[in-house]
Amino acid sequence: MRKPALNDEILLKIEKPARYIGGEVNSVMKDKEQVDIRFAMCFPDVYEIGMSHLGIQILYDMFNRRDDVWCERVYSPWTDLDKVMREEKIPLFALESQDPVREFDFLGITIQYEMCYTNILQVLDLSGIPLDAEERTWEDPIVIGGGPCTYNPEPLAEFFDLFYIGEGETVYDRLFDVYKEVRARGGSRQEFLEAAAEIEGIYVPSFYETTYHEDGTIRSFDPVNPHAKPVVHKQVVMEMQDTTYPEKPVVPFIKVTQDRVVLEIMRGCIRGCRFCQAGMLYRPTRERDVEVLKDYAYKMLKNTGHEEISLSSLSSSDYSELKELVTFLIEEFKDKGINISLPSLRIDAFSLDVMGKVQDIRKSSLTFAPEAGSQRMRNVINKGLTEEMILDGAGQAFEGGWNKVKLYFMLGLPTETEEDMRAIPELADKIARRYYEIPKDQRNGKCQVTTSTSFFIPKPFTPFQWAKMYTNEEYIGKAAVVKRGFQDQLNRKSLKYHWHDAEVTVLEGVMARGDRKVGRVIREAYRLGCLYDSWSDLFDNDKWMQAFENTGIDIGFYNLRERSLDEVFPWDFIDIGVTKPFLKREWERAMKGEVTPNCRMQCSGCGVAKWKGGVCVEGKN
Repeated sequence: MRKPALNDEILLKIEKPARYIGGEVNSVMKDKEQVDIRFAMCFPDVYEIGMSHLGIQILYDMFNRRDDVWCERVYSPWTDLDKVMREEKIPLFALESQDPVREFDFLGITIQYEMCYTNILQVLDLSGIPLDAEERTWEDPIVIGGGPCTYNPEPLAEFFDLFYIGEGETVYDRLFDVYKEVRARGGSRQEFLEAAAEIEGIYVPSFYETTYHEDGTIRSFDPVNPHAKPVVHKQVVMEMQDTTYPEKPVVPFIKVTQDRVVLEIMRGCIRGCRFCQAGMLYRPTRERDVEVLKDYAYKMLKNTGHEEISLSSLSSSDYSELKELVTFLIEEFKDKGINISLPSLRIDAFSLDVMGKVQDIRKSSLTFAPEAGSQRMRNVINKGLTEEMILDGAGQAFEGGWNKVKLYFMLGLPTETEEDMRAIPELADKIARRYYEIPKDQRNGKCQVTTSTSFFIPKPFTPFQWAKMYTNEEYIGKAAVVKRGFQDQLNRKSLKYHWHDAEVTVLEGVMARGDRKVGRVIREAYRLGCLYDSWSDLFDNDKWMQAFENTGIDIGFYNLRERSLDEVFPWDFIDIGVTKPFLKREWERAMKGEVTPNCRMQCSGCGVAKWKGGVCVEGKN
């Protein structure tokens, strides 16, 4: 019988106690005496966010299929419980067994976005695990990081024993077997790390050393342990049919962000948008078999009781069997009260027809992501959308009964001019005008066009990784230009405008392209009380600025300079398949406003064809 980590008195005085008690439907319970490896899988954010993450559900299912492994879940305690745990000296615990995380063999942390970095330190701190990896012993778990932010792991290097570079289904089994072998023969922690470093895709940061030029840029980044490789290769699943997928995902007790069954229909994207990190990281595009997906849909809905099913991918419209899959889902489940969610669709005749069947048109809005207002800027970012296509899609939607549209744009893109900024409200106004071209008796009430702008952040392994950023004040100035532009539009009563926080953008930029020195700022910000930095009501920019001042780290060095094409980046030792010469070519094409065709139209020689699979071999014998 397991003993709850929190007593009733504590549970009654904190918000949403169901976040911490475990025991959800489909959660896995094992006898801890009968397994060799205990793995605590952590999402360093609140339960509702972490429970919505597909990657953790996949790994949780995969690990627990092994008889010798018990994988449990752990999330960041919300601020109320954080305070109680520190006061009462309660160690952070896993949900299933309620045992302290420090008793586990592994603590696996998925790192999905830069603004969760202080939460990672919270998880280590509350677990009683030394923040510095070099201070840990066999009394502590092996701390391993995975997820998109590990493609520049350097700001977090001193806090992690290992990073897993790539897709989780590939080499974890080997890592577990190596761990068991080292522990069975009484090997040291160092011996395990050395054996792990021999596995493709595993990066051990303590085995590498960085030297710097006088100007602060990197001179060299080299292994200092014979077991460490000069290049760490991303791990990729090429046969999507051969991977495990959770037929019985864990069902939360409380409402979470994504309260639905999620069907991953493909990985990767053919589009090649130059700002998009996921589009580069997850190449090549690989599809799941439509018959397998139909089977998963049945089983997952039956095993969870969820009333919604969502298709997951970076660009669902590019899935070659989309029509067959969606038609099947509508016919099978629409009359059973199951909602069908179709994110990441391009607005074309088929998509609108499908959405008309699965949505209440009067209540729902359509989302367009032109990303840039002017055609020149859309060519720079390789968006592959013309104004004609955007207005045509909006027109078809309005004629189909929709009257609400959401538009997403970015400000601060490379080569942006004031004219490009003013083109954003002008495009929104043209879309509203398109609505009012419909005869009045055929319209569905008034039109509402809601526009949001975020500030562009250059990410590693994108053609824009060389780009400069701006100061907080400059970003606010850009949003002000757009806001004034909206006030000048003919249909301004039909238009709404929102913009994202510039302060967070500046910080995210430092984290995204930072080197090991940035770890000092993260540690200091955490010491000053920063936590849940991606939550606007908890984000404290003053404390972050104080942390930069206290550590002598210059934001401008990371954000306000355009990198030279020959600069050594902190992430250059990672091979993601997409080559640096290709990214340079795309950067140069961006500067000329040249469009690169998508992968199905023409191979652009990015490098991932070396895996001989997915879209790279479609239609070839």
